[in-house]
Amino acid sequence: MKSLSTDSFFNGCIQVKQNRSGYRFSIDAVLLAWHADPSPNDTILDLGTGCGIIPMILAYRNPEVKIYGIEVQTELADIANLNVTENGMEDQITILCRDMKTLKHEDTSGTVDLAISNPPFRKSKSGRINPNQQRAIARHEIKMTLYDVVETARRMLKTSGRFVMVYPAGRMMDILTQMRASGIEPKSIRMVHSRKNTEAKMILVEGKKGGRSGIKIGSPLIIYQENGSYSNEVEKIFKP
Repeated sequence: MKSLSTDSFFNGCIQVKQNRSGYRFSIDAVLLAWHADPSPNDTILDLGTGCGIIPMILAYRNPEVKIYGIEVQTELADIANLNVTENGMEDQITILCRDMKTLKHEDTSGTVDLAISNPPFRKSKSGRINPNQQRAIARHEIKMTLYDVVETARRMLKTSGRFVMVYPAGRMMDILTQMRASGIEPKSIRMVHSRKNTEAKMILVEGKKGGRSGIKIGSPLIIYQENGSYSNEVEKIFKP
């Protein structure tokens, strides 16, 4: 395993090991974990778990949920397992190193209530591919496509199960079209803006498997205040 850093999260309540030079989680993952909003006793599936940050946040805030983190990259899955063990969350979190396209119901003890994903968001032949393979796979559709993510969620979710995802605002039509084509009806969207007067950079999308049509557009989520500090809402998101 390469050189790892240890980052403190939730005022030291969670310790997160990450590669110093490879893929590192961003605020997108933290926002997604906040908006996942699971119910007690939910079984949750995190598609592309990376270092396991989203399962750890969810497990810390929701002590009764069970979470499966799926990661195709062996080194990242090993780091996620290390994080789960060192934070004493083995009873809640299971990390599986595999291609999500091969995932079966027996891997998660049946269908799941909630599927979430912060997936690669750049098409495989668009833009510069990062020379660091770990970062490249996390950012570009090399090992998995948007279709793979949404279809896996559909396959693994129970009827009326929820799917929550963070994605670039510029690809909003791609995700909405794919969700509906896969039988996951988009139910809510929230735009994420760096600052109040900037264009949306990301969107948080929630859908329901087999849901009826009808979508709500939430209030914009602003990350930074004018002085460069986090907005009040984002400050709240980072508190344990």
